[in-house]
Amino acid sequence: MTGAVKGRDRRAAERWGRWAEALAAWRLRLAGYRVIARNFRVGVGEIDLIVRRGRTLAFVEIKARPDLAVAAEAVRPLQQSRVRHAAQAFLARRPDLAGLDLRFDAVLIVRGRWPVHLSDAWRDST
Repeated sequence: MTGAVKGRDRRAAERWGRWAEALAAWRLRLAGYRVIARNFRVGVGEIDLIVRRGRTLAFVEIKARPDLAVAAEAVRPLQQSRVRHAAQAFLARRPDLAGLDLRFDAVLIVRGRWPVHLSDAWRDST
């Protein structure tokens, strides 16, 4: 594969990822969540979306894949650990939110389907 083709593929993947994140945020807003932060990055990890509804603060991992099974499998333990560590860093910066009920969610995106929101997709094992 040439460099130009790789560059086009990468740009297409980035556009698809941005679209998936926007769609996930829209889906969650329709369900009554308020977006607190997008693409929160620290050295230990990254969180795609941080949303709040009532007394619940959810750290959301978004996976856009060709089908739901592949998307669900993509939320692996290493990714969960990175999100968990980034959540700790976020809460250190926003102690006003630390008293809320915390949860780890996932939104699975497949072209042509309504996004699937997995509430409480995994538990904090620490």
